[in-house]
Amino acid sequence: MSIKFGTDGWRAVIAEDFTFANVARVAQATADYWSANPVAGTEKKVIIGYDRRFFSDRFAQTTAEVMVANGFSVVLTAEPTPTPSVSFAVKAQSAVGGVMITASHNPPIFNGFKLKSHYGGSSDSETCKAIEGCLDQTSPRSVKLADAIADNRAVVEDVRPAHYAALKKLVDFKLIAKSRLRFAHEALFGVGAGCFQQILAGTSCKVTTLNGNHDVLFGGINPEPIEKNYARSQAFLRKHPHDLCLVTDGDADRVGGMDGRGKYLSTHQLICLLLHHLFANRKGRGRVVKALTTTTMVDKMCAAYGLQLVETGVGFKYICAEMLKGDVLLGAEESGGIGFPGHIPERDGIAAGLMLLEMLAVERLPLNKLVAKLEKEFGPHRYGRIDTHFPLEKRGALMEFLKQNPPAKLLRSPLADVKSFDGVKFVAQDGSWLMLRGSGTEPILRIYAEAGSDADARRLLRLGVELTKRV
Repeated sequence: MSIKFGTDGWRAVIAEDFTFANVARVAQATADYWSANPVAGTEKKVIIGYDRRFFSDRFAQTTAEVMVANGFSVVLTAEPTPTPSVSFAVKAQSAVGGVMITASHNPPIFNGFKLKSHYGGSSDSETCKAIEGCLDQTSPRSVKLADAIADNRAVVEDVRPAHYAALKKLVDFKLIAKSRLRFAHEALFGVGAGCFQQILAGTSCKVTTLNGNHDVLFGGINPEPIEKNYARSQAFLRKHPHDLCLVTDGDADRVGGMDGRGKYLSTHQLICLLLHHLFANRKGRGRVVKALTTTTMVDKMCAAYGLQLVETGVGFKYICAEMLKGDVLLGAEESGGIGFPGHIPERDGIAAGLMLLEMLAVERLPLNKLVAKLEKEFGPHRYGRIDTHFPLEKRGALMEFLKQNPPAKLLRSPLADVKSFDGVKFVAQDGSWLMLRGSGTEPILRIYAEAGSDADARRLLRLGVELTKRV
C-alpha cells in the first residue's frame, strides 16, 4: 500500500493501514534518509516516544528495532510521553532526529508516526517528502530490542524530567511557586496527565488533574481541545471553582482552556492573553508569527505594540520555520499550538500552561477580568469554524472561483484584502474575515470566520457555505 505523509508525518487507522509491517517500512525509509543526510553537529542518535493509544508502545518498539539495525543509537521513552518532551530531548541530546508515535487529537482508531528534526521541531515538508520518496528502497532491517539494550545500542529513558527542568527556567517559577493559585488541568485522557502535578509539586499551588486515567478510547471523545469535549470538567469546575483550567490534547502539544468555573476560553483568547503578558509584563520584543486562521485581535495588538506580524499557512511547521530564523516573541495557531522563544521551535502545551500561571501570578486578577480588559481595548472578537464534506476533485475549481469572484463586502463592511497562499481568506475593513481551505488529507473543506459578535460570525459561516454551492 502507498503511504502518504500529511501536515505532520503519517497517520492511519490502526490494524487497517497502521500495522507493524507498515511502521517498519516508514522507519526504514526514515533511517535511510537520516543515514544519507547527516546533520553537522548531531550524533547518529534517534529519540523515540509514544502516546497512550492502543499499541503505541509496541509501534515505538518496532521503530526502535529498525533504527538500531540501521546503525543508530536509540533513546526510547520509558512510558507514554508528551510530544514536546521528545522534541526537547532531540535538541538537548544533539540527536539527528526523533519519532513520536501519536495521532495527536485524532479519533482513537488512528495512530501516527510524527517526525522531529535535529532542531527539536516538526520536520519540514521537504524532509517529509524526501522520506516518502525513500519508502521501499530498502527492505526493513530489524534487531530485537532486548539485544540492543544488552549491548548499549538502545536505552530506555524517561526524557520528561529534563524537559520539565527547562520549563521551570523558561518561566518565573519562584513567582508561580508562591502564588497559591488553584490550577485545574483537563488532560482529556492524554499523555499530559499528571505533568502539572509533577512540575508544581512542593509549591503553594493546588493542582487538580481531570480525566487523567489511561484510556485508549479517550472516554469516548477525540482528545482535541474544543468545547464539546469539556462537558465532564465543566460540571466539576462549576462545583469546585479554580483560578484557571488548562486543557491539553492527546499528546500535550496543544492547548485549550476554561476559566475557573468552567466557562469556555477560545485558543484565540489564550493566545492574546499570552501576547499581552509577554509584551507588557515580561517586556519581551520580537516578531509575532501566527497562522492565517488566528484571530485578528493579534493584528490589532501588534499594531498597538509596534511589533512586526508574520502570517503563515496553516500548520505549525511554517511557524517553526520562522522561529528558527530568530527574533520571535510568540508563535501561535488557531488549533492551540503555541511556541515560545528561548525554548524549542515547537508547540508546547505544558509551556503554555505554565506561562498562563505566571501571567495570573503577576496580574493578580481573575482570568475573566483580563479577557475583558483586552476586549475593551481591542474590541470583541468572536470566532466560528465548520468542517463540511466537499469533493477533492472540485476543490481546485472552488479556490480559483473564490480568488476571481471575491464578495464586495462581508456583512456591513467593504472587502479590504484577499489572501490566497493557503486556501482563500477574505478580510473586511472592520477586521472581520471569512476563510475557506481544504484539509490536507481528507475530502473536507474547513470554513473559518471571525466577527464582532457570535451572530455575525455565524452569518459569515453561512456565507461561506453559500459560496461553496456556486461551483
